[in-house]
Amino acid sequence: MSNITTEQMRFWSPSVRELEPYVPGEQPKIQNLLKLNTNENPYPPSPKVVAAVQAVLVDSADALRLYPDPDATALKQAIAKQQHVEVSHVFVGNGSDEVLAHIFKAFFVQDKPILYPDITYSFYPVYSQFFEISTQTKILPLNDDFEINVEDYKQPNGGIIITNPNAPTSIALGLEAIEQVLLANPDSVVVIDEAYVDFGAISAVNLVEKYDNLVVCQTTSKSRSLAGLRVGFAIAQPHLIAALEAVKNSFNSYPIDRFAIAAAVASFEDQEYFEAQCQKVIETREKLTADLEEIGFKVLPSKANFIFASLASKDAAELAKQLRERGIIVRYFNKPRINQFLRITIGTDAQNQRLVDTLKNDILV
Repeated sequence: MSNITTEQMRFWSPSVRELEPYVPGEQPKIQNLLKLNTNENPYPPSPKVVAAVQAVLVDSADALRLYPDPDATALKQAIAKQQHVEVSHVFVGNGSDEVLAHIFKAFFVQDKPILYPDITYSFYPVYSQFFEISTQTKILPLNDDFEINVEDYKQPNGGIIITNPNAPTSIALGLEAIEQVLLANPDSVVVIDEAYVDFGAISAVNLVEKYDNLVVCQTTSKSRSLAGLRVGFAIAQPHLIAALEAVKNSFNSYPIDRFAIAAAVASFEDQEYFEAQCQKVIETREKLTADLEEIGFKVLPSKANFIFASLASKDAAELAKQLRERGIIVRYFNKPRINQFLRITIGTDAQNQRLVDTLKNDILV
């Protein structure tokens, strides 16, 4: 917004003038680019997903003329079946970012402070500012090992949100620790954002029936290779889902189109393919971790489809620049405590090998 003048901003709402928007990962259009910066799955979605999308137009002449199901009932049913919950426990939205925005509006606009870590998904501060609760937000530092200290979350608050596994650190919190947070905050909504949970962490969905203050948020973008279709969902007890539905229907009654519904349903129905692709990412992650450690990197223990790595002998910003010059893009965060780390998305074995070879035989020689 640097090219917008103060005079032109006179038309803007005062609160919008102060916004510091989220900056998404770069999506450059460069030939032969190795793109390891936005945590997209390196493998395609299930073949059944492609067939389902194609069938939408073939099977119905009204596919584009008519609005989609505002409740996305078929999708909720598919999610409920796969997650072993009741349909009344499922909320869906246009990507997990929209679901999270509705969560902030539904539960976190409070007089008491909202708690989340200092190093976490960088959309949270944006939501706090957007919903004008920044002054009520309390940022809690991760420890020196970039782990959450559960005791920090045992204090008065108006809500808690924890990314698990965390982003960008990739470190996962165990269910026992999550239960400690839930038990310590019976009168606050605790949100566990599980965008990366399918790559080796344990989901908190199994705790939903036990705790009436728990909301679990997930996405199809990562483990189901559907980042291009934007489908996210939340699982919670019906009284919390009702609040999310109220917000959604006050904002956009039709957040998910027919193609996205069909694709996501097909993905949830193909459990075998989903599990196989997740396992491939996990195995490839472990190999990449070992290869980078062998050439001197420190890699945090990852349960995500990315790793967070640093190299003591090389400035991270300069390393990211040198990789980019060689057609490899990784994510660099110029922020306190993590400005010497790179977040590297897990690619295919061949893509990861290109990264390692470039580092070993070119940049670090």
